[in-house]
Amino acid sequence: MSKFVIQGPQELAGEIAVAGAKNAALAAIPAAFLCGGITTLTNVPRIRDVETMLEIVQKLGANVKKDGHTVTIDPSSTVSHHITPELSGKARSSIMLVGPLLLAFGEVTIGHPGGCIIGRRPIDQFLEGFRALGVKVEDTDEGYKFSASNLKGATYFFPFVSVTATETLMMTAARIAGVTILKNAACEPEVKDLAQYLNRCGAKIEGAGTNTIYIEGVNKLSAGKWEMIPDRLETGMFAVLSAATRSRLRVTNCNPEHVESLLTIFDRMGINYAKGNDWILIEPSKKAYKSPGKVITHEYPGFATDLQPPLTVLLTQAEGLTLVHETIFEGRLFYVDLLNRMGASIILCDPHRALVQGPTNLRGKKIESPDIRAGIAMVIAGLIASGETTLDNIYQIERGYENLDARLAALGAKIERVS
Repeated sequence: MSKFVIQGPQELAGEIAVAGAKNAALAAIPAAFLCGGITTLTNVPRIRDVETMLEIVQKLGANVKKDGHTVTIDPSSTVSHHITPELSGKARSSIMLVGPLLLAFGEVTIGHPGGCIIGRRPIDQFLEGFRALGVKVEDTDEGYKFSASNLKGATYFFPFVSVTATETLMMTAARIAGVTILKNAACEPEVKDLAQYLNRCGAKIEGAGTNTIYIEGVNKLSAGKWEMIPDRLETGMFAVLSAATRSRLRVTNCNPEHVESLLTIFDRMGINYAKGNDWILIEPSKKAYKSPGKVITHEYPGFATDLQPPLTVLLTQAEGLTLVHETIFEGRLFYVDLLNRMGASIILCDPHRALVQGPTNLRGKKIESPDIRAGIAMVIAGLIASGETTLDNIYQIERGYENLDARLAALGAKIERVS
């Protein structure tokens, strides 16, 4: 298994371009099965999670071609509607294939979806939402069986805000007769962008990007070309990395509006930055960073849970005590024990709250990446720590970040990928 060996502390410099959004790509692949014809996806990140989804659709019989960051999908040759537990267990996003396949075959079987181990991530909302649309759902020894005999538009209220559940039901409802209303829907940019693309293909979707989405079902959609929006989580991560290493970095090919909640925290901490239409420039500050007092994760446009681990590393370098309140996943804060091993002073109050005392000097250690976002936080910690940090299980990081070691090395980082 590969690992990263990082020498710190390091000050970086230069310009780094943000890749296409992972979560947009994971919705784009299932959407191809809704449309007649060949779908062309551009600015697709070359990461493990996307490769896994493409592997799944190829196993189902679809024709997939890859050329750099461009992917074409022809679903006309799809012959199977059975997603094995071996495949579904690799990617939680595999559940998003159920709706499109159901519309094509009338029946789908799938193993229980996998994903990061960051607390309970039930798929109840998917099952309840499908039932509201007239889908018959059965538990099986391997996972679930979905049958479509009387699909119809319906009103569904999400008990909890979920991006993938919102996208899944929105895609399914786009091809079901009648009107579907999704309430308490996710407002993330990826949801709005998916709706805009489907509308270009012939769908009738209104309200995406707000809490209530209206979908009038249509008989068919025509495939088109879809460019992935910039990854807002990578945007925020690079901004945090720049601030933590006190580097002057220009983050390009991004949308600063997607990370306004993070920039508001930067304002409270005294971090210098400038922004334009598609870039953010982080300037190194000679003054000590101030604690923002409290950081609370929330659904978009609030502070993203996926940016909480990188920001917590930055908080170890700020003067004062900060309360980090993780409201989305009860297991997401467990990585702080790794930071404490490196010299951080963090008290885990309960599964949802941690107190970070700073500033502290971090020391290089041999550690392991627990999941995608905690893993990238450990990379940042290694870049500001004294000495050598060895980070194992980087498979988790490479699920969400493309060619990370080479991109960071181009900025001056001393990071090596060792097999």
